Amino acid sequence: MIRKGTKMDTDFSFKVVKDGAEQEVTFSELLEKPTIVSVYMKNNTSSCDRQTVDLAEHSDWFEKKGFNVLAISKDGCRSHQNYAKKHGINYMLASDPEYKFSEATDSIIEKKMYGKTFTGPSRSAFVIDTDGTILDVIEKVDTKAHAEELKALVNELN
Repeated sequence: MIRKGTKMDTDFSFKVVKDGAEQEVTFSELLEKPTIVSVYMKNNTSSCDRQTVDLAEHSDWFEKKGFNVLAISKDGCRSHQNYAKKHGINYMLASDPEYKFSEATDSIIEKKMYGKTFTGPSRSAFVIDTDGTILDVIEKVDTKAHAEELKALVNELN
């Protein structure tokens, strides 16, 4: 996993849903101000819903502190559009089925489910500066208190 103080590669592109519209962007374009990136597995699953909705309920607080909020999963943009509408998510959702962000942050891990082993992105969060420098990392997100743990990081940074 990438460490605090390390500069990540920001030269990769993926699709995002911003203000209800699908756009293809380079990750570096999203770093117009410090950005919180929350990685989750899949739309419409209980833990992921808790994680993303908790952020949505507090996204104005992060905005006032000068941070963008972005959540990333492998779901497609159409799924993200429906998901954002259903849950009142007012921040950007990114579609990353090829795990480009997780590769850039060295956060692909081995997982086990139903007796099968596979690799995928860790449920983690990153606070990233405008130049791609990692300001802080949460390696294992607490889905029930995700916004609170991120608020604590932001308060330490300010």
